[in-house]
Amino acid sequence: MATAPRVVIIGAGVVGVNIADELAQRGWTNTLVLEKGPLDLPGGSTSHAPGVVFATNGSKSMTEFAIYTIDKFSDLKTADGRGSFNHVGGLELATTPERLAELHRRAGWAASRGHEGRVIDASEAKRLYPLIDQDRVLGAYHTPRDGIALAVQANRLLIERTRAAGVEYRDATTVTGIDQAGGKVTGVFVNDGERIPADIVISAAGFWGPAIGELIGLKVPLIPLAHQYAWTTPLEVLAGRNEQPAGASLPILRHQDRDLYFREWGDRIGVGSYDHDPMPVDITTLEEYSASTITAEQMPSSLAFTPEHFAPAWEATQELLPDTRGAQIQKGFNGIFSFTPDGGSLVGEAKTLDNLFVAEAVWVTHSAGIARAVAQLLTQGYSEVDLGDSDVNRFEAAQLTREYVQTTSERNFVEVYDILHPLDPKKEPRGLRTSPFYEQQKALGAYFLEGGAWERPYWYESNAALLDELPDEWKPPQREAWAAKFSSPISAVEAYKTRTAVAMYDMTPLKRLEVSGPGAGTLLQRLTTGEMLRAPGAVTYTLLLDRAGGIRSDITVARLDEETYQVGANGAIDEAYLQREARCQTRNDPSQWVQVRDTTGGTACIGLWGPLAREVISRVSADDFSNDGLKYFRAKQVSIAGVSVTAMRLSYVGELGWELYTSADTARFLWDALWEAGQESGIVAAGRAAFNALRLEKGYRSWGTDMTTEHEPGEAGLGFAVKATKTDFVGSRRLEARAAASTKRLRCLTIDDGTSIVLGKEPVYLDGTPVGYVTSAAYGYTVGRPIAYAWLPLSIDVGDAVEIEYFGTRVAATVAAEPLFDPDMTRLRG
Repeated sequence: MATAPRVVIIGAGVVGVNIADELAQRGWTNTLVLEKGPLDLPGGSTSHAPGVVFATNGSKSMTEFAIYTIDKFSDLKTADGRGSFNHVGGLELATTPERLAELHRRAGWAASRGHEGRVIDASEAKRLYPLIDQDRVLGAYHTPRDGIALAVQANRLLIERTRAAGVEYRDATTVTGIDQAGGKVTGVFVNDGERIPADIVISAAGFWGPAIGELIGLKVPLIPLAHQYAWTTPLEVLAGRNEQPAGASLPILRHQDRDLYFREWGDRIGVGSYDHDPMPVDITTLEEYSASTITAEQMPSSLAFTPEHFAPAWEATQELLPDTRGAQIQKGFNGIFSFTPDGGSLVGEAKTLDNLFVAEAVWVTHSAGIARAVAQLLTQGYSEVDLGDSDVNRFEAAQLTREYVQTTSERNFVEVYDILHPLDPKKEPRGLRTSPFYEQQKALGAYFLEGGAWERPYWYESNAALLDELPDEWKPPQREAWAAKFSSPISAVEAYKTRTAVAMYDMTPLKRLEVSGPGAGTLLQRLTTGEMLRAPGAVTYTLLLDRAGGIRSDITVARLDEETYQVGANGAIDEAYLQREARCQTRNDPSQWVQVRDTTGGTACIGLWGPLAREVISRVSADDFSNDGLKYFRAKQVSIAGVSVTAMRLSYVGELGWELYTSADTARFLWDALWEAGQESGIVAAGRAAFNALRLEKGYRSWGTDMTTEHEPGEAGLGFAVKATKTDFVGSRRLEARAAASTKRLRCLTIDDGTSIVLGKEPVYLDGTPVGYVTSAAYGYTVGRPIAYAWLPLSIDVGDAVEIEYFGTRVAATVAAEPLFDPDMTRLRG
């Protein structure tokens, strides 16, 4: 076996130590773990975390990380056979009808991911947790395998195990610098300037992560926030119930309607509260402790308790748990945890420095699972569980400012237990990123939702006047309250006009990257599944795969000239990947240098689509937009109303038309010219709600929703994007074997009753057994029925009947042949 790389892990909390262990299990033991505190109690969030583990999560990946953590900690046993996880179960209470409905949704998530959970009535909840006031409870969600992670014990056992395997540990060691050369990390500096060489450095420093990032200019988008935790005085009802002083036998309990959670501590109850305003912490003001002075009662991550903030939580506790009414708060603290702009963890390789990895904002719940993913990234080049939700590079530059991180992270603290709709936008900041068409859109009554900090029109109130003209067969059914949120029947008008006349879509938020230089074609040829060395003007829909053949992104690549390509990407993760690969190629062969540059902010794009699109564009351009003049999936430079435009003939809505790209300074003029030219053709501005419905009718996939790195092209219905004669690209060697081993496929479903709308992530049942889950869903205005895409076993085929569980109710659906609209592509090629 080759010598393992020298790995330095910064932080000996539950994440860092688990990474060391996962690496050791894979034969990498040339590892040094550095900790500024003492190893037995480092003093970070791990040292005070209550350890409550509720695995159910809206993210499939985070649920799987939690399940792995539960399993691993259960197997970590002390000499006397005590495991490091207490399977007391989890119980989430509903005291409002809205919360009860939400618990049904959560139970659906669990069912689709193989995690046991069910919604129970108040009497059964009372049986499981006798301390609750049953009259206040409408129902509950019970998860038998959830429980309490004994993080400090697990850490000590893992340190013992990894030391035996050869891993080294140093406590009382502060990292003061990161050494680098040639774009790669080469070591770390500690304490008084000592240099420790390293091939790979992993920052698992928790809420100190941003400080480590600053050493190399890496923005780690998290903020430390204080969260309150307190213990009651002993309760008579719990006396003698638990042998251990901190033992527990009752389920861990959530009272999310009041932002509270509870766990037993022997004969006391521990109460965790988010029922207070965010308490941001400036880590530069934290009291410094030497490693020898950190104790369970005194550590950097534990701040003084503030009873005035806890008063509402204590009142709500006594209402829910009447046995606490005669008790007092014995002690408490304000513990520091990490929060991020979207609530997710931060995992992966730094964008600008090779071999510097981070694993931050990871709670105990997901610690071992994410550690395994990091170890897989290092040892085999990919994670078996998709990391899109937690990739450290997922945020755009506008989302990395201190103000944005502070505002959005604090909001996530406030909303940690809120019932959030899939389309719920951030409350603030709003208006941060707007396209050049923003004023025109406001004038048309655009209803904006937010995504990636962009303001995105979902429909236009100006089109409400056309509702009376909508044919009966295009009129959508009335939606129930949840499905109706952030939707409007106006979207039907916009879909109708796209299919029968012409519509303008603002595609500006689509990520655009310019890949240029003598090595541009070589880079893209190596990284993609398609042919990139075509003549200028060629446009190709293609895939980026990981080393295992999983889909890491789908992109559209246009070759503008011999050394310049425009890439329509899915976001900042793609940008970081292409830039890293470009640096590597340039370093290895300077004659094949290549630059990857984000051009999104300086450009704009209009999608002009519909059967009358040529009629409109001919009024403002002398260029040839005929089938011969601009073929399908080709690009060329044109002039529209005197504006220089790159026109690409493609369409995500399945209609004739073009994506029209221009610089931001001329974009408004282009919009106005097309708008005026389209009036006699019945042109409308259309939003993302209609866009999403139309793309599902056409069977077009959305990366991160319909497919991820966990899926290979064939099973995702994207085998056509892999050029059969191309064999030497990232992931190519694994494709054949992976396809042969596939057991599932992305399928199109239509809802049998023609009216029930689902929204995504719901479980799909066959003969009463959960067999898959929904990815995307929408009402298909053209086809006149709701559509859902879902991952299902290969044994389920077109025509088969299944059921989708929506908030606890089964909805009948049928597997349909796809695409539902224009399977012969006559509309696109006409």
